[in-house]
Formats: sequence, C-alpha cells, structure tokens
Amino acid sequence: MQVLIDVKDNKADFVLEWLKQHSYVKIKSVTDKKAAKAKFLKELQEAVDFMKQVGEGKAEGRPAKELLNEL
Repeated sequence: MQVLIDVKDNKADFVLEWLKQHSYVKIKSVTDKKAAKAKFLKELQEAVDFMKQVGEGKAEGRPAKELLNEL
C-alpha cells in the first residue's frame, strides 16, 4: 500500500528518521511533478468533501454568479 503523508517542514526530518527505523517501510522521494499531482488530488478531494457538506447542509456554499463575478 502506498500512502502520502503531509508533514510540517520542521518535523519532516524526525518523521523520516523514525520511518527509516522500520524495515517494512520503504521511503521514496517524490518528484516535483508527483508532488504537484498529489497536491492537486488532495485539493480535489477536499473540494468534493466540501460539496458533500454543502449538499448535507453542514456547510454554506456560495452562488456561482458570485464566483464568476470574481473572475
């Protein structure tokens, strides 16, 4: 299984060292292109989750006309 973990910069070294201690964990550097794709997928998932919350009435959306006026 592959997992993408987002860690604050000031804790990254600690987390990497901790993970390296475990033989069942492989660490692979993510290139800028892969990082950009991962970031896009994360933001897309957040947008989908937000739209679900709007649909359930748990969050308040805004009219599309308002969004278009900003452009």
